[in-house]
Amino acid sequence: MSQPVLSPAELESVRAFLADRAEVVGGLDASLVSGGRSNLTVRLRDEAASDWILRMPPRAGRTPSAHDMAREFKVVAALGGTDVPVPPAVGLCEGPPVLDCDYAITEFVPGAALSSRADLDALDDAELGRVTDGLLAALAALHRVDHVAVGLEGFGRTDGFAARQLRRWGGQWELVAPDDDATRALAAELVERLGDGIPEQRTHAIIHGDFRVDNALVDPAAASPVAAVVDWELSTIGDPVADVATMCAYRHEAFDLLDRNLILRLVAPCEDDERPPRAEEAQDHQPPDMPDQRKAHGGGEEGRDDPGRRVARHLDRFVIGAIGQGTVLPRARLD
Repeated sequence: MSQPVLSPAELESVRAFLADRAEVVGGLDASLVSGGRSNLTVRLRDEAASDWILRMPPRAGRTPSAHDMAREFKVVAALGGTDVPVPPAVGLCEGPPVLDCDYAITEFVPGAALSSRADLDALDDAELGRVTDGLLAALAALHRVDHVAVGLEGFGRTDGFAARQLRRWGGQWELVAPDDDATRALAAELVERLGDGIPEQRTHAIIHGDFRVDNALVDPAAASPVAAVVDWELSTIGDPVADVATMCAYRHEAFDLLDRNLILRLVAPCEDDERPPRAEEAQDHQPPDMPDQRKAHGGGEEGRDDPGRRVARHLDRFVIGAIGQGTVLPRARLD
């Protein structure tokens, strides 16, 4: 029999905290929505079938700075009054008397997570197009938010984002690196090469940090197909190009191996002969000399029919807005 996600004493403690902020009828049930080394997502339900979502760090294997619930809750609460679709914030419990970690609660948002090839194949091209457009519109809306105006002035530095990320990744690697001199030497070479190629940062914005299809709740039939963007644990102030680069990198087929058939390749660049409608609106801010992303990300071969190419026509119409006005996409070299 599997261990309950929260003990009876922990669940009662959570109920008392929630009851001060929302109407709770009777006791609570808790079920794990997702888990692993990332933050846990727990669905709470009372006896009147009202639902909430609790986010908390994993019970073991926590990495320093990677599970800051206060930080995640702060950005979600700040974005609640903007055009960015996020779950309504309910409360943050810091230093709870029973649990051994902080946790945050938001309202439950109905929607589906596209987390497998079967989920993606269930959508026709029109539905897939609406979801893709909605994801990119949400990202563009995020990058337009004035972080100071929404109370995130101290949420992160506005400059030097790529260099800071590289230092953090290097430090995290040292925590988990194998006792293998050859592997460590290759990693050190990679860090050095990445450091030598850090691009100039042209602007700053609130960034999600892990923007991809399975970090959103969607309803393809709804007027607003993206009900909420979730999993904000890596959010900070930084270079908005990073969110776009993450989204584009995940379309490479190699990433399907990371999580048992996980579909992350929802977006891909337009065909050469297509003129994306939204590019007309951003003509004054179109980045010059954009690289051929089909070659950079391993796609675009003749005759290919993969999920990325199915929605190829949808990316470029929003990509200019998503990366922010005046931003120039740097060329990347892997050889």
